[in-house]
Amino acid sequence: MARRVKDTNLETRNGRRALKTRSKPYWRALDRGLHLGYRRRSTGGSWIVRRFMESGRYAESKLGLADDFQDADGIKTLNYSQAQEAARKWYHAETRKEAGLEERHDGTYTVDDAMRDYMKNYSIEGKGVSATQSSINAHIMPALGKIDIARLNTKKIVDWHHNIATSPAMLRTGRSAETRNTRPLAVDDPDATRRRRATANRILTILKAALNYAWKEGRVVSDSVWRKVRPFRNVDAPVMRYLTEDQCTRLINACSSDFRPLVQGALLTGCRYGELAALEVRDFNPDSGTVTVRISKSGKARHVVLTDEGKKFFKVTTFNKQEGDLIFTHGDDSVWSASHQKRPLAEACNHARIRPAVSFHILRHTHGSLLAMKGVPMPVIAKQLGHADTRMTEKHYAHISPSYVADTIRQHFPTLGIVGKRNVEILQPTKK
Repeated sequence: MARRVKDTNLETRNGRRALKTRSKPYWRALDRGLHLGYRRRSTGGSWIVRRFMESGRYAESKLGLADDFQDADGIKTLNYSQAQEAARKWYHAETRKEAGLEERHDGTYTVDDAMRDYMKNYSIEGKGVSATQSSINAHIMPALGKIDIARLNTKKIVDWHHNIATSPAMLRTGRSAETRNTRPLAVDDPDATRRRRATANRILTILKAALNYAWKEGRVVSDSVWRKVRPFRNVDAPVMRYLTEDQCTRLINACSSDFRPLVQGALLTGCRYGELAALEVRDFNPDSGTVTVRISKSGKARHVVLTDEGKKFFKVTTFNKQEGDLIFTHGDDSVWSASHQKRPLAEACNHARIRPAVSFHILRHTHGSLLAMKGVPMPVIAKQLGHADTRMTEKHYAHISPSYVADTIRQHFPTLGIVGKRNVEILQPTKK
C-alpha cells in the first residue's frame, strides 16, 4: 500500500469547493519529483500529474475527473486517494519507459523483474558482473524470484538469508549435471560457519541493491521491508594467510619452468591471476619502473610500482618479445586461461612443503602483507593493489602493520624477569 499524502484542501469535496476557480492547478508533492495537481473549474475539477525531468522541465498528464459532483468509479472519476495511486502508476510507467525497460501490463513487479532491471543497469558500469549474475541465478531467483515485491515481507527475507548461512556451499557443476554439487557443511568448524555467513551477507547485499534500485526507479513504494533485515555481524574478518619470505623462495624453486615466471610476477606486483595473464610487453615501462594493468576487477586501469628486483625480472621476462606479445605464457606460448593455474600451484606447494596449499590469490595477499610489515602506509598499499579506498586494505593488512600502540607498549613495559625461572616462591597466607 502506497503512503497516502494528506492535504486538507484536496482530500475532501468541501475542501476543494472552498478553493478559488482558476486554470493554474493546486499542486501537492507526493514524492521527490512527483506532484499531484487539482485544477478547479466552476463545473467541477480534474486531477493531473507531473514529474520533474532531467531537462529541468515538467512532464504532465491528465488522470481523470475529480469526484466533486459525482461518486468516484476509480476509472474516469477519482477521489483523492485514487488520484494519488493513479499518479504513482503513471510515474512508474514513464520512468520505466525512459530507462528502456519493458512495460508490465499485469500490475505486478516481482523480484525476478527487479533483478533483470538491476543487472541491465549494473552491467554498464558495475564490476564482477558475471559473479553477481551467478549469485542471483543460484540463490535469489530460485527462492524469491516469483514473489511480487508488494507481497514481500521482512520474515521471508530473513528466513531466506539464514537458510543460505546454514546450507552447504555450492560448487561448480557441469551444465549437463542434473543436480548441483555442494561442499559438506562442517557444523563444528567456527571458521566454516563464519564463511557461510559472510557468503549469505554478500548475497543479501546484492538483493538489497537490486530492491533499492527498484525503489529509486519508482517501481516500489517503500524500502522498509528489506531495510529491517540485518546482516550477520563479525563475519568478514578472516585471518588472512600469507607466505613468509622463506616460503616464497621455496615455492618459486618448486614451480615448473613455465609456471615459475607467473608466480614471481604475482609476488613482485600483487596483481591478480587474470591481470597477469592479460599483461602485454607494452604494459611494462622500464623508464618509470611500472607495469600498467589495463583490465582490472574494478574496470579502471592502474600503474603498479616495481622494485629494482621487479624491474630486472620484467626486463628478463620481456626480452626478445614484441610489444603486443603476452608477457606470461605457457611453454608452448599458449595463453594462461581460467583455472590453468590451480594444478601447477598445488603441485608446487606440495613440493615446497607448504600445507595446506595456497590459492593464487594468496600470492597477492603476500605482496600486500610484506609491504604492510615494512611499514608502508595503507593508502600506498591500496593504490598498489587497486583498491578503491583504504577500507579493504585496512581490513586485511592493518593488523600486521607496525603499530604505534604496540611499539610504545613494548618500549615502556618493564621486564618482570619471570621468563626462564623454574622455581617461584609461593607466599603463604599470614595467620591472624
